[in-house]
Amino acid sequence: MKKEQVVNCQFSVWYPIFKKHTIKSLILPLPQNVIDYLLDDGTLVVSGRYQNTNTHERTHRHDRSYDETTTTVTAPEFPEFTSKVLEAINNLGGRVFPKLNWSAPRDANWIALNSSLQCRSLSDIFLLFKSSDFITHDLTQPFLQCSDQDSPDPVINYELVLRKWSELIPGGEFRCFVKENKLIAISQRDYTQYYQHILKQEEQISQAIQDFFSQHIQYNFLDEDFVFDVYRDSQGRVWLIDLNPFGEVTDSLLFTWGELTSGEVAEQQEGPAFRYTTSEVTVQPSPCLSYRIPRDFVDLSTGEDAYKLIDFLKLKKSQQEESEEEEEEEQENAPQ
Repeated sequence: MKKEQVVNCQFSVWYPIFKKHTIKSLILPLPQNVIDYLLDDGTLVVSGRYQNTNTHERTHRHDRSYDETTTTVTAPEFPEFTSKVLEAINNLGGRVFPKLNWSAPRDANWIALNSSLQCRSLSDIFLLFKSSDFITHDLTQPFLQCSDQDSPDPVINYELVLRKWSELIPGGEFRCFVKENKLIAISQRDYTQYYQHILKQEEQISQAIQDFFSQHIQYNFLDEDFVFDVYRDSQGRVWLIDLNPFGEVTDSLLFTWGELTSGEVAEQQEGPAFRYTTSEVTVQPSPCLSYRIPRDFVDLSTGEDAYKLIDFLKLKKSQQEESEEEEEEEQENAPQ
């Protein structure tokens, strides 16, 4: 995988080519101060203010007293950019799916109150982006796994991509692998689940994707090796969802990159190999689970009171401090 291939898979590069066959989207340049904010490891404040009260203990031989200091953290403001984002969201129907040049924050949906990537404001987008390792990778290491590391990194103009929100059923999503402009493999996108309709409609699904590729995708992209994601709706129509580099930076799902790059898959049959989860026995946990916080935290953050999580953390901190005090007292009273 070359750096040029990664550049060619940026949304703003392929979207104009395939605009008629994908979901309506708008692209906004990402200002440098917004990029700096997204990369800032400080307190996550996406809207309004958050007051944090710290209690400092002063201990004397016979008495104990406390000082309280309150720190107010104010969310950064980007008035001009915020206005453009809100205008774009309204133009797309009021609900959007956000991403950067390459990635969407799929690993961060746990932090949203509705556990969804659906956004209605810039604050919603910031919350997802600042919680996503995928977004951080886009901003800091987009060429990490490229083979031509000795060549200078291309200059990247970062962009916020807003896609019109569409309710996509995971069982209708498929990833397609293209080598030398030939469709060699198709994988169920959500391979952790079993969908009975895929088993029943295997031939129709495969043929629909092959027809879509030959009519709209083949020879129209800038590279001859690439990966593209599609969605087949209830009417049987196929839509282009995304384009990705042909390499290990892209999840190979039910295939291995060894199979895909060696030509082993292409040699096994005439048409593309089609793999999907064939029974409930092979259902697996979501690969994004490793990015999530403990379930107790999620339950707290998705309750009616969004501040329960803050209260819970304060309680845990208080318990830890009490435990440390008890240990110190036991040490002081221990026989010498």
